[in-house]
Amino acid sequence: MHISNRIYSEVLPRELVIATQEGLSHQQEWYLDISNQLDMKKLLPAFQQFFRENSQSWIERFDYKEAGPQLLLQAFLQRIINGGGRLHREYGLGRKRTDLLIEWPIDQKKGMYGKVQRVVLELKIQRGNIETQLPEALKQTIEYADIAGANEMHLVFFNRDKDVKWDEKIWHRQEIYEGKMVDVWGC
Repeated sequence: MHISNRIYSEVLPRELVIATQEGLSHQQEWYLDISNQLDMKKLLPAFQQFFRENSQSWIERFDYKEAGPQLLLQAFLQRIINGGGRLHREYGLGRKRTDLLIEWPIDQKKGMYGKVQRVVLELKIQRGNIETQLPEALKQTIEYADIAGANEMHLVFFNRDKDVKWDEKIWHRQEIYEGKMVDVWGC
């Protein structure tokens, strides 16, 4: 599936997650560092814990179960980003991925006309051994960051295997690929 109209590519996912988004509390300031940038190393572990505690009940509410984890992360991020930034979505559904670009103005007075933090998130459903998926996923993450002009890159794998314990699903590590650092997260 490809959403050809850019307006619908923003409207459709937001409509799919609106009830979830409205049910989440807003705590934007907690995720900002002293330079007014989003602190992704606080935000993503908070999402991991939220996902661990709530994913089963929330994902059951989505009509699209396969996309549920990705939609839940988008709703979680949207509640933060709505406070002044932008969350762009790009779908590579045939390639089993979703790309997110966060744009966050560092100076709220200048908004998007001043210095902007750009963060890329590549979202993947884990299929089997992560080590077999990792090289291509890292390549995609770096390519998208290059296109977007982002210098912060995160790759998030969602493990849907019900036989894997949560302590094995939730993790974080850093990978160097083509000389670039990518934070890799498991949910």
